[in-house]
Amino acid sequence: MIVLVAVVMLFVVGAMAALSIDVVTLYTARSEAQLAADAAALAAARVFANSGVTSDASRRTTRNARTLATTIATQVASQNVVGGRTLNTGEITVTFPNQGDPAFDTNPHVTVAVQRTDLPTFFSRIWGRTANTVGASATAEAYNPSDANALNGTTIPVAPICVKPWLLPNIDPTKNTTNPIFVTSTGAIWTQNPSLVDQGWPGPSNSDGLYAGCLFGDCSGGITPPAAGVYYPGAIDAADFPAPTQSLPSCSAGFNSYQLAIAGCVPLPITCGANSSINIDTTAYGTTRDADTVAAAECLINYTNAPGTSDSIDTATTRPPLQFVAGTQNQVAGAVGKNVMVSPSLVTIPVINTTTGVSPSNPVQVIGFLQVFLNPLATQALPYGSTSPNEIPATIINMAGCGTSATGQPILGNGASPVAVRLISPP
Repeated sequence: MIVLVAVVMLFVVGAMAALSIDVVTLYTARSEAQLAADAAALAAARVFANSGVTSDASRRTTRNARTLATTIATQVASQNVVGGRTLNTGEITVTFPNQGDPAFDTNPHVTVAVQRTDLPTFFSRIWGRTANTVGASATAEAYNPSDANALNGTTIPVAPICVKPWLLPNIDPTKNTTNPIFVTSTGAIWTQNPSLVDQGWPGPSNSDGLYAGCLFGDCSGGITPPAAGVYYPGAIDAADFPAPTQSLPSCSAGFNSYQLAIAGCVPLPITCGANSSINIDTTAYGTTRDADTVAAAECLINYTNAPGTSDSIDTATTRPPLQFVAGTQNQVAGAVGKNVMVSPSLVTIPVINTTTGVSPSNPVQVIGFLQVFLNPLATQALPYGSTSPNEIPATIINMAGCGTSATGQPILGNGASPVAVRLISPP
């Protein structure tokens, strides 16, 4: 009986050891694989979100971004440890579900699957099992409400954070025209304009850069009618644009609240659609609004009054997808001169509902967002402008419209970008 019990106990102890070590190892590796897949899918979707392809009117350019998205997803996944080692590229698969459907060309999905077939075992080797297989998959979406609405007649609003207090009228900012950016009611991108992605102001039809409306940017004496590419300053208060107090760059020392809202990240999500309500700043400001704006923007984009110090748009690659090059003052070590996915020069601006020739009155309604790149060539000296030398060159990267009727819980997405990036259920 003692011998029999000893033999049985050997198998019992072995089974318990296999259960307590091998199974736990398997589940831990499964969790690591899921984290790797999630991170890679989100990174790939961010390529779509920040490269302008979801805002292209031709609805064809997402296929140009798939190669770049695949490369980024593979790089991110291969940096993750699963079961004690980093993944090999052969263990990572990137696919694009429903890529022939126009709805998915403008709101693209990307699925990343990772798998290890050689996860080592420990005590279960006594039964001849030397390796286990573990895997996971994740699907992410780059959601642009303007194209979603244009395709199916319904949309969910978005609510990015770190939005700059520059309220842009719904007028094509790149031209001297009255054409809108978005269809006011639906938020669809205005079809009678060519795509505004990769266009900017000043440009061939607009000699001015980004600067403030009203007299010297002071709207206390009255709000002027809207003009192309000219913004209204947003109210810096708790309900509209609360000035940030944390994680401010050192160059912001001495800035006023308006400048801090530019140089830092306004923590309040700004929503668009039916429930949007925001105010133009009508408090007395004086004649320094544009100069203050340029100074705060220079701090934001790491511009130090020398060519190449701030980030720029890569002009050497096929566009779209747009890519960005890190300047000499980029805060990421080792990024200088290399392509980057995000940049402090990439900012989001609200687009408000306006009527041509009519001065808006408070409160105004946000019907969409433009994501623009400030000082896109990085060689342009700031401040810019001949007649009013306190302007900022800007290039449009994304357009995301909600219109006046979008309702529902806003999608927060991936922070500052108006094209929300989110994990969704697997296809």
